[in-house]
Amino acid sequence: MNVTDEAQVEKGVADTVAKYGKVDILVSNAGIQVVRPLVDFPFADWKRLLAIHLDGAFLTTRACLKHMYARNYGRVIYMGSVHSHDASKLKAPYVTAKHGLLGLCRVLAKEGAEHNVTANVVCPGFVRTPLVEKQIPEQAAELGISEAYVVRNVMLKDTVDGEFTTTDDVADAVLFFAAATNNVMTGQSLVVSHGWYMQ
Repeated sequence: MNVTDEAQVEKGVADTVAKYGKVDILVSNAGIQVVRPLVDFPFADWKRLLAIHLDGAFLTTRACLKHMYARNYGRVIYMGSVHSHDASKLKAPYVTAKHGLLGLCRVLAKEGAEHNVTANVVCPGFVRTPLVEKQIPEQAAELGISEAYVVRNVMLKDTVDGEFTTTDDVADAVLFFAAATNNVMTGQSLVVSHGWYMQ
């Protein structure tokens, strides 16, 4: 579904509940990246990125909450980033959106508590997905450096071992929050980044 389209989101969640009878877990994971200096950043790209990351998280959350509240159970997991806590050049709307997910999560943690609904954020470092692969040549061009230098000295320079986070690493963190048997872990963020950002 297009997570920025309210009607599509409402229908997608309703169809899911019609098929499976319930919705227990929402993993809000839609995202894009646009790499540009802030001074040159097109407003249309700014709005599109914020819409996918933040409006999408809001719309999917709201659509699922009705069902979660009715059953008195739910686990909402937002896909944040190290950029939920830190910043990098050329990523103004992405950093802004990822910081915003922390705020949305914390509000839901408080509002959802009486309905046994938790909210948490998984904050990966760089995962070598198509989204990251696309950034390597873009950042190399914007910064006037080689792609190898981008990987080694921009993306992975602050990790403890120079390693990318893997999709399995991220899945383990999501499962940790999704499988929680009580509300002790809510309103939290878990950074999965090979030590790039340490809380």
